[in-house]
Amino acid sequence: MTDLVLVRKGAYHDSVSLMRVSRALGELPGMEAAMVAMATELNVSVVREMGFEVPATEPGDLLVALRGRDPGAAAGELDRRLAELGGRRGGGAGGGGPAEGPPLTTRSAAARGHGDLVLVSVPGEHAFCEAVDAVEAGLPVMVFSDGVPLRLERRLKELGEERGVLVMGPDCGTTVIAGVGLGFANVLRPGPVGVVAASGTGAQQVTSLLDWAGTGVSHVLGVGGRDLSAEVGGLSTLRALRMLDDDPATELVVLVSKPPAPGVAARVREAVAAMRTPVVEAFLDEGDLTRAAEAALRALGRPVPGWPRWDVPAGRGRPGGGTLRGLYSGGTLKAEAELVSGRSGTFVDYGDDAYTRGRPHPMIDPTLRLDALSRVAPGDVVLMDVVLGHGADPDPAAALAPAVARVPGPVVVALVGTAGDPQDLRRQAAAFQEAGAAVFLSNAQAASHARSLS
Repeated sequence: MTDLVLVRKGAYHDSVSLMRVSRALGELPGMEAAMVAMATELNVSVVREMGFEVPATEPGDLLVALRGRDPGAAAGELDRRLAELGGRRGGGAGGGGPAEGPPLTTRSAAARGHGDLVLVSVPGEHAFCEAVDAVEAGLPVMVFSDGVPLRLERRLKELGEERGVLVMGPDCGTTVIAGVGLGFANVLRPGPVGVVAASGTGAQQVTSLLDWAGTGVSHVLGVGGRDLSAEVGGLSTLRALRMLDDDPATELVVLVSKPPAPGVAARVREAVAAMRTPVVEAFLDEGDLTRAAEAALRALGRPVPGWPRWDVPAGRGRPGGGTLRGLYSGGTLKAEAELVSGRSGTFVDYGDDAYTRGRPHPMIDPTLRLDALSRVAPGDVVLMDVVLGHGADPDPAAALAPAVARVPGPVVVALVGTAGDPQDLRRQAAAFQEAGAAVFLSNAQAASHARSLS
């Protein structure tokens, strides 16, 4: 096998596009390994751990590492695919002349009246400026980007209050507005429940359970995981609650968050007490998300179903009794699992900023969790989430289920998704079950089961 490492200056592409290029190159005949990524500190370290010699780089460089019988041929395919990415990025204006080309900034797009909402998904150091442009244009904004300092998040949301617009994020992973999903979003039936969420995967868990019970949502308004911190003060949460209270399609609001700062919680509860629309709190320090979904159903006078589970096939059980290891892609799901299982210190959130800077989220790219699964000791119990929906891996079981089958101890999967999701919930459940895992729609029930095995 031959190694080839290339560094290209000024060749920026987003991490998801480069992940797809990496996969395509890795599947070429004779290729053993391929990674195409921006040369962030994390990505450089990953390439070095793969055994490549990496020359001096800067974060804005494109790093290419190829290993195979003929990596030069793969480099030719790389050029073709990068040229395609460049062509899509620089497309024309759809009939206008040069002066009518596509807007290149948020400010210029807003000035031309393009759209009613702005989605910001750029490196965190640039996200604040783009979001300010949106707010100053009077447009609501969803900031998918993470890595924005707390003081700037506070200032952005204060500006949103001044302009009367909702700021969703930073680090807002999930929003659904009138059935249209932004970021990571499940396919949800329309219905009477509005959700305000300082947690993307927390919102996905609650709404997936409601959907299974036949109850849909009006809107899911993500506010970013730090909105209920003392530093931010719940500014977006309070605005989102007012908006849903004024929405005639919303009969009940569910408020989802990790434990809020005490002073902010008191402020939010004061606002809730003044609302016409009833509110169910889903704070993790007061109960799990499954119980919150059940409380919402009861508040609407609707029956609570038995939540589905797919048990390990007969005769396919594996000896447990060892350490319970949580390999999560969702921070709130991980926190919930720790609370339910009573364990901490052996759970990892691979969706944390420390793991996603310069690389795709683990809901898209399974690489880090595949590596973790390969290192599980005999007898240890693995608890992991698999989150479906738009934006997520189109077939997570294709990569993860074979790795689950090789784990020497028990594996428990919390499968968060709906029957309408493009990955096919039942097919995903069957694949993990066939691989020897116990599968639960409820993350809390999955965590309880995993605790009993360790």
